[in-house]
Amino acid sequence: MSHCSSRALTLLSSVFGACGLLLVGIAVSTDYWLYMEEGTVLPQNQTTEVKMALHAGLWRVCFFAGREKGRCVASEYFLEPEINLVTENTENILKTVRTATPFPMVSLFLVFTAFVISNIGHIRPQRTILAFVSGIFFILSGLSLVVGLVLYISSINDEVMNRPSSSEQYFHYRYGWSFAFAASSFLLKEVMSV
Repeated sequence: MSHCSSRALTLLSSVFGACGLLLVGIAVSTDYWLYMEEGTVLPQNQTTEVKMALHAGLWRVCFFAGREKGRCVASEYFLEPEINLVTENTENILKTVRTATPFPMVSLFLVFTAFVISNIGHIRPQRTILAFVSGIFFILSGLSLVVGLVLYISSINDEVMNRPSSSEQYFHYRYGWSFAFAASSFLLKEVMSV
């Protein structure tokens, strides 16, 4: 019984580690962390006109409505003069979310290291210290990721709170599936570390 449960625990930890690594890898490399839409409310019939809509990741910003429709630019270059954002607050949101970028990258490196150490520990079960070390790396990876997620959320919320309110302007944002993958990866890594 003990051997069977030990084998199941080993398999489960490997699966959770691989899923955590895969999810954070996908989250870091995709451009769907944040969706933003800006426009105006037409007073005659209370309809809305979209001025700009985009989805942004850690590395790129892609526009899918407005003047820049169909254009993707690298995050460090989105402030080019030919990029026309509707308001300065949108520009500030895109600037401030870059402060969170290093944390998911560090998390990806740490979870990869933890996954390798964990699997070496499974291959050589007499080296029990490797399971302990991999657990520490999984915890550090999860903490790095959650710090990045908190910075990401707080930078967006700070800029949204500083937006001037206007009855003829509207602004909507929501987090995308890349962000959800990163949050899911955090949960998997913490379960794996235990």
